[in-house]
Amino acid sequence: MRASDYDFPLPPERIAHAPARPREAARLLHIGATLADRHVRDLPDLLRAGDLLVANNTRVIPAQLAARRGEARVGITLDRPLPDGSWHALARNARRLRVGDTLRFDAADDLQAAVLRIDEGGGVALRFNLEGAAFSAALARAGALALPPYIDRPAGPTAEDQADYQTTFAEHEGAVAAPTAGLHFTPDLLARLAARGVAHTTVTLHVGAGTFLPLRTEDPRDHHIHPERGEITAATAATINAARAAGGRIIAVGTTSLRLLEAAATLEGRIAPFSGETDLFILPGHEFRSADLLLTNFHLPKSTLFMLVCAFAGHDRMRAAYTHAIATGFRFYSYGDATLLERGAC
Repeated sequence: MRASDYDFPLPPERIAHAPARPREAARLLHIGATLADRHVRDLPDLLRAGDLLVANNTRVIPAQLAARRGEARVGITLDRPLPDGSWHALARNARRLRVGDTLRFDAADDLQAAVLRIDEGGGVALRFNLEGAAFSAALARAGALALPPYIDRPAGPTAEDQADYQTTFAEHEGAVAAPTAGLHFTPDLLARLAARGVAHTTVTLHVGAGTFLPLRTEDPRDHHIHPERGEITAATAATINAARAAGGRIIAVGTTSLRLLEAAATLEGRIAPFSGETDLFILPGHEFRSADLLLTNFHLPKSTLFMLVCAFAGHDRMRAAYTHAIATGFRFYSYGDATLLERGAC
């Protein structure tokens, strides 16, 4: 297995820098035994009564921070909360930091963080002096959205991004990046799906800063996914298991939902309650137990997520689908169009 097997040429003009409006107007490539060009608003026609959508209800926080250690400037990107209440973060100019240093933050004089640990590769553990609502308020003043680097924002995120980069399911704060498949849904679309007999439920996986890191090894099996914190409640697990037992299909809304479902799935395909971290890296050869379909955006060449969709729907099928999408003007990445994948052989 080589990373180069998952490479493909992508013209820069195929990268979306703003979402479709309204959200469900985005195009949708239905990828099964054949390819069909549709729109996200067509989902009620593509799904059936008894099916269950499982979406990620994480809420994106303003995770990009400008910090000061004395006169030294350090860029901080929050990654994930740790069980002891501290935060793991990525630090630019991490060589300027020492354990025990105190960081202060622009635009929030009341916010400070102590450096608890420094990892290789620029990772740090920070303990902030504020918690709960006070921390969220200070973060709102001091932080900015950590938009993906391929979205062209030379002056930083715009006011529109504050709404555009948040899903309609967003509830629990903690994500650095949006679970982008969920960006396509609106209350109107969910109502039309419900009228069709398609229900939805939510799980929580706080997408970390590691989602932006490129694959740095030619053998993907040598790559390690940064852990991300997730939760599937007992009630949600019961809802998913009941839908499948009644003959409904489980549609994972996004790769984050799918990764969490797979982390919680038993060998028999039941979903167990889950609370903790997962670093599950899904590669071709993975035996899927949790979802029957996957709704997801178009992903980067040589990325872990393109490998995941190849594992789910089949390598040759996905290569053909992406070739078709590029040739016919589909828009790629976080603000781009969507795919609906049926399971296929790797």
